[in-house]
Amino acid sequence: MNSREALPVSAEGLGREYRRGWALREVSLEVPENRIVALVGPNGAGKSTLMGLITGLLRPTTGSITVFGDRPTGRGLHPAVSYLAQQKPLYQEFTVAETLAFGARTNPTWDQHHAEHLVEQAAVPMGAAVGTLSGGQRTRVALALALGKRPRLLLLDEPLADLDPLARETVLRALITEARTHGITVVLSSHVLAELEGVCDHLVLLHGGRVLLAGDVGRLSADGTPLGELVLDHMRRAARGEAA
Repeated sequence: MNSREALPVSAEGLGREYRRGWALREVSLEVPENRIVALVGPNGAGKSTLMGLITGLLRPTTGSITVFGDRPTGRGLHPAVSYLAQQKPLYQEFTVAETLAFGARTNPTWDQHHAEHLVEQAAVPMGAAVGTLSGGQRTRVALALALGKRPRLLLLDEPLADLDPLARETVLRALITEARTHGITVVLSSHVLAELEGVCDHLVLLHGGRVLLAGDVGRLSADGTPLGELVLDHMRRAARGEAA
């Protein structure tokens, strides 16, 4: 296996077509290890479709994609990948302890001690039913479920969208600390560019189903341009080009 194949994500000419048209087209990109990746772009840019292809929930129409050198099979997540969508599909009637027990039963790489530590760190009661928790607490439980698997790649599709600004900051800080400490590559999709500033060190900007900009933030912002400003500038230029 060469270094390219061992990357968390590598795509060549990747495309996905629905009845309504192409959601992604001719996407070629690499996600390096140990990066916090900002996956950004306007609504309909293809962010969720790209995550679906990485997880194997969707199959490519064209091109190819590998995750740590393996092609997603569609028969479940790669064992080194965790995925958390905005909806946070947790069983509302389960207690937090029962939720972690479910994680233990369904993940062969499960680390119960670590999952419990993450919940306790967030001061979430283990005996509380998930349906009684606040939005921030549910997010912390969902993250404990995702991180208890001890993934090497964590995919987060707008996971903080339903939280207030203070809760977003708290959860994001805890997440980044976890990723940096344990060498987890994180792909974080978000519409709030300000929360990605100073957090993400790699950028993938999608527009119209294609990669508009990709690479390490330090290189892309070598002139000191803030990440949010850099993204908005490229999006404005792309929109002007479409309107011309």
